[in-house]
Amino acid sequence: MREHLDRVERHNDDALEQACELVLGAVTGGGLVYAGGSGHSLAMVLEGFFRAGGLACVHPLYTPEISPLHGAWPATETERRSGVAAPVMAAAGPRPGDVVVIFSNSGANPYPVELAAEARSYGLPVIAFVSGPSMAAAPARAGVKLGEVADLVIDTLVPPGDVSYPAGEPRTAALSSLACVYLWNLLLTRMADRAELPLWVSANVPGGDERNAELLDRYSVRVPALRRSTAG
Repeated sequence: MREHLDRVERHNDDALEQACELVLGAVTGGGLVYAGGSGHSLAMVLEGFFRAGGLACVHPLYTPEISPLHGAWPATETERRSGVAAPVMAAAGPRPGDVVVIFSNSGANPYPVELAAEARSYGLPVIAFVSGPSMAAAPARAGVKLGEVADLVIDTLVPPGDVSYPAGEPRTAALSSLACVYLWNLLLTRMADRAELPLWVSANVPGGDERNAELLDRYSVRVPALRRSTAG
């Protein structure tokens, strides 16, 4: 696993630089970063949203039916069904100056592919965190694959099947989430070296709630999931 992380860091050096420019432009320009995925790629949507050290301007693209927590096999069927992504993107209310980041290991199912296509129809740049080897091996259930729709691909290099251990006949230790979190953190660190970012602090440190209050007020206007009350 350590060797794989070293490899993906080297492999994506140029792509991370391009992603840094795209995302930083949106953040410093007052835009939002939309984060989308389905199945276990939702782990990355949660990783990017409302967490200590994370960007406060992240809008999660989400509907319960794409989460395994609301039904494992139904979620798989949903991400393979066309037509789910369009209303999710429309409900998010994207604007010029925003950017979309989509996480998908295979990049082959209709939901992430159509999410990217919808984003492009709004004129938004799309960054895809996807495995090139897995995408090449997966059936093109959407007709095209995520790498063909996205403006920029960050390649996790995860082998088809995701697992990595034991080396001779791998059957456990999936790499996709690990690689995505690492690459996302590399992107954040590049951005932090270049600009003052709107970053959450832990709510479990003294003064954390107070320091986050301004960010909640600023971004909850456009991100409903950040509103302190959902009543009404």
